[in-house]
Formats: sequence, C-alpha cells, structure tokens
Amino acid sequence: MQNTEFLFQKVKLGNTEVKNRVSVAPMTRISATSEGIVTDRMVSYYTSFAKGGFGLIITEGTYIDDKNSQTYYDQPGIAYDEQAEAWKKVADSVHQEGTKIFMQLQHTGPLSQGNRFADETVAPSVVQPKGEQLTFYLGKGPFAMPREVTKEEISDIIKSFVSAAHRAKSAGFEGVEIHGANGYLLDAFLTEHTNQRTDEYGGSTENRVRLLVKVAKAVREAVGQDFTVGIRISQSKVNEYTYKWSGKEEDAKIIFGHLGQAGLDYIHVTEFEALQPAFDSSDVTLVELAKQYGGLTVIANGQLEDVSRAKDIVEKGADVVALGKGALANHDWIKKIENGEALEAFDAEKVLRPTAKLKDFEL
Repeated sequence: MQNTEFLFQKVKLGNTEVKNRVSVAPMTRISATSEGIVTDRMVSYYTSFAKGGFGLIITEGTYIDDKNSQTYYDQPGIAYDEQAEAWKKVADSVHQEGTKIFMQLQHTGPLSQGNRFADETVAPSVVQPKGEQLTFYLGKGPFAMPREVTKEEISDIIKSFVSAAHRAKSAGFEGVEIHGANGYLLDAFLTEHTNQRTDEYGGSTENRVRLLVKVAKAVREAVGQDFTVGIRISQSKVNEYTYKWSGKEEDAKIIFGHLGQAGLDYIHVTEFEALQPAFDSSDVTLVELAKQYGGLTVIANGQLEDVSRAKDIVEKGADVVALGKGALANHDWIKKIENGEALEAFDAEKVLRPTAKLKDFEL
C-alpha cells in the first residue's frame, strides 16, 4: 500500500492555505464565447475538479487586454469587467466545494493563433517563431512574424497585468499566476534567441528577466499582501519542447534569484518531466534549483500523476504538485487516491481531438 499521507498535508501559498498538496495545472480549453466570456459549461468543468478533491485550481491562461495578449480564439479573458463578472461564477462555485482558485494571467506575445482584437503579434524582437501552430487549438501553419514591442507598449503591458490582477481579485479569486513560461511574451523576453534587444531588456540574463520581475513587483504592489501572486516558469515552449537555458545552473541562479526578490509568493516550475535533470551537466531538477535560488514555495508540473513520482518531487522540494493530463483523465484524482481506487489513463483522442474544446463526457 502506497503512503499517500504527504498529499493530504495543508500548504500555504502566500496568504492562501490549501487543504492538500495537489493542484489542477493551467490548461487551455478554448471553450469561452467568442467575446472571451466564461460559459456555464466552464463553470461545471472547474467545479468538477473541486468536487473531486483538488486543493487548488489554476485556471487556463486568460488574456489580459484588448490589444495583443489573446492567444487563441474562444480563450477566456479578464480584460473587461463583464469578463470578470462571468469568472465570478467559477470562483463562487469552486469555493462551495472547499477548493481555492488562482487565475493564470497570460500575454501571448509571438505565439498567438487567434486574436479578435489584432491581426499582428508582438515580441521582444523581430524573430520568426519556430514550429507551427497547434491544430487542436484551432491553429494552422507557421506563426506570424511578430513586430518588436516598444518601450511604451511594455509599460502598457505591465499596466494590463495589474488591471487584470485587480479584476481577478474582484471576481473572488485567491490569487493570480503570471504566465512567464512556454514561449509566450514574458518567456520570449527571457529566451536568448527570441530576445535580441540592445536596451535594458536584452542581452544578459539579468536584463532578459527584467520584465518578469517588473510585472511581478507591479502586480504585488497593486493587489496587496493578502492576495497570492505566483509566476510560472519553464525552459521548454509550446513550439520548442527541447529548449534549455544556455547558461544552465548559472541562468537558474540569476532567474530564480531575481524572481525570489520580486514580491512573489510562489514559483510554478513546469517541465516535460519534472523529475528529469534540468541540464545534461548535473542530476539536479529545475524544481530543486527554483527552491534553492528562489527561496519561495514551489509548485511542480510535469508527468507527476503517479503517486510515487509525486512523492519524489515533493522530496526534491516541491510544495504542491500540479496535474495536467492526470487531472483531465481523473477529475476526482484526489478522491480516487484517498479511496485506493484505480486511476484512468489519459486519452488524448478523447480530450484533445479534434480540438481541445470541452466535451460532454468530461462533465
């Protein structure tokens, strides 16, 4: 019999106490209205995880403004008060089941596949994104060539993150997660080959992490200490799975060190496999590096739906385990573990084909 007691320990993320160590990871489901309004089906979807016992839910990436932040058609937004009002239904319903919920705030940068507000994309520099758009998120063919974002626009983007965080707080969320991962705008600033700027945002690792730190500090100052603020960090991108920081552990020291001083409550580390070494030069995982150099609470994501793997990552420093595919296959993952029931295997054909939109069987 596996020891599962560690999963049911309470954890504090900033001012938010969650009832166990297991979170639903943020996962795009392109199931809002074309105007970015949350639907009743989405309320049921998020509530099903709360009923299934998850201590925390982090929403799918939610666009923050009516300019260049939208990533996909039918993605939910938090750019308007009307969108926040719709999200309030999700927060209220999840809370009735005793679960906490954070909203992930996203600016797509160069990787937009559908934006009702703009035909162009923006990025740190004019660099063609690698790979092709994701078909199950309604994309097709290469990504558009982005234009370079101006310093004035950078200031506006920081303000958009702040406004979005305010709206999430007004909608009843306990916190927000700044999306700094997976190739989207903030990660594009962090990444050497997509950031070729020669100003204070480009060049050294210290400069490339600058925008992430500025966003984190601005959001923290705006929402106060009682509201949880985290950030998601990855090496890999949706269009470049194998990318690694060239500076390896020295980059990790700089990136996590700066984020650890930015007023954040937690760092959410996502890797394709969280238990694999971060770099080929040592056995240490990115979770361990985040804990060592960031000094904050750490959420870990990446192939952790097996209890033994979850236990291993907690022993390596993770405070919370975030499940993606495991949660999609088992909305009641926690209750099944608690009751010693078998887990369902994830079936991509059912969940992500032909598109990632919510389907009846999941509810």
